[in-house]
Amino acid sequence: MTVWKTATKSAARRLRRNGFIGGGAALLILALAPPTAGAHGFAGPLAWWLLLAFCLLPLAFSVHLLFDAALFRLAASHDAEEASLAAIDDVLARMGLRAGDGVTRTLPERLAGCRRLVWLQRISLAVGTALYAILLLDAAGGGA
Repeated sequence: MTVWKTATKSAARRLRRNGFIGGGAALLILALAPPTAGAHGFAGPLAWWLLLAFCLLPLAFSVHLLFDAALFRLAASHDAEEASLAAIDDVLARMGLRAGDGVTRTLPERLAGCRRLVWLQRISLAVGTALYAILLLDAAGGGA
């Protein structure tokens, strides 16, 4: 097995793992948040809208990461690196997600973009977790 094929399979596996774990964590926060909704402390409706936004954002990043994982699995199914990257561009062009300008990004450039998505997911999930912790502490205080 070639180095690029190993790299794409490994990237697909990591992206799927990050997509499922990040999405699951965001869904868990959304599932656990309603008991704190009756708190009459300093947390107003803005805090709830922010919590919703910072839980839906990691879900959106998770969907994007799972889509990228599927693209990398497609790339790993080809024999040559150039053909695999062209296949990714072809799929994106057919879906209307990328202009068919003929410029093919390299595998390291694509992996760097995926790393940025993972970090954005982690940051938004950390903010959502912090907001949930604040709302939970406010609910435990009972507005005293």
